[in-house]
Amino acid sequence: MPVRISGVGEYLPAEEVSNERISEHAGVSAEWISQRTGVLARRRAAPNEATSDLAARACERALTSAGLRPDQVGLIVSATSLPDELGPSVACRIQSRIGARDAAAMDVGAACSGFLYALEVARCWLHARPGAPPALVVGAEVYSRFVDPADRATASLFADGAGAVVLTSGDGGEGLSPLRLGADGWGADLVGVFSGGTRRPASPETVASGGHTIRMNGRAISEFTLRVLPRMVQECLEEHALALDDIDLVVSHQPNPLLLARACAQAGVPPERVLITGDLVGNIGAGSVPFGLARAEATGRLREGDRVLLMAFGAGMTWGCGLLTWTGTERGRTRDEDGGDLT
Repeated sequence: MPVRISGVGEYLPAEEVSNERISEHAGVSAEWISQRTGVLARRRAAPNEATSDLAARACERALTSAGLRPDQVGLIVSATSLPDELGPSVACRIQSRIGARDAAAMDVGAACSGFLYALEVARCWLHARPGAPPALVVGAEVYSRFVDPADRATASLFADGAGAVVLTSGDGGEGLSPLRLGADGWGADLVGVFSGGTRRPASPETVASGGHTIRMNGRAISEFTLRVLPRMVQECLEEHALALDDIDLVVSHQPNPLLLARACAQAGVPPERVLITGDLVGNIGAGSVPFGLARAEATGRLREGDRVLLMAFGAGMTWGCGLLTWTGTERGRTRDEDGGDLT
């Protein structure tokens, strides 16, 4: 039974942070940031906004896009690197906030790859339950709370934002194919927030040493991306007996626009088929892929029948890729019929 994406939504905090503001503390110029990363701006959550708040807003917009009410949702799967608290799950916070009382709720932790991991969990859940109610899959991050402003490698890249999709099973279209997922735990120390858990509980020493901020081996991460992304593209194409010319759009996690463009070029993907969002929103981790889908739908980059290659890679190290045949959203169909967007 086909499983398709029937709704998409995204949410960005209101505050925009320019490269000039980042450069004040990072010890580099605004030009250095843009030239080395391709990031021009990013968003920062308000003091009263947590990960679940951003996620809930994106979920509400995805439900509107799908023409559904929260009480029609059967499952919520949330992906994030940085939850509101160590427990309960972000998904339970989302469920309460949007009013999806009958939905099961759970988190999936795979860092920036988390959305694709969560997407596969929801796809399998729907595939195994013919007639099951729709599922919400959301990726959200509030990285700004864990960034050291003086660390140019992370302060220039990481940002806050969320994206969500509605998955529906039923007849019509090819929809979402099974996703390929992978991990290499030997790279678990390359990037992360390494204090605050059970191995290094919070203490005056961990706070003083900066253990609660994101630490990243930028060179190793770049090498990993350049090695893994072309392989993901090739494996996905071979699995579905497709060529690059058969792919209409690549929607990927955005480590930074320049690295993504370089990795896609090595894989042979034409630049005009790569969706770039990181230039204006930075790296929003697990939110990158659903945010990209929502932006692509809103800007007319997705047409019914388009083949979309979904890709992500992140801390752990983890990665995932898959093929989506776009079947359209309820909002998109209404916009086409009325000649304008829904109000």
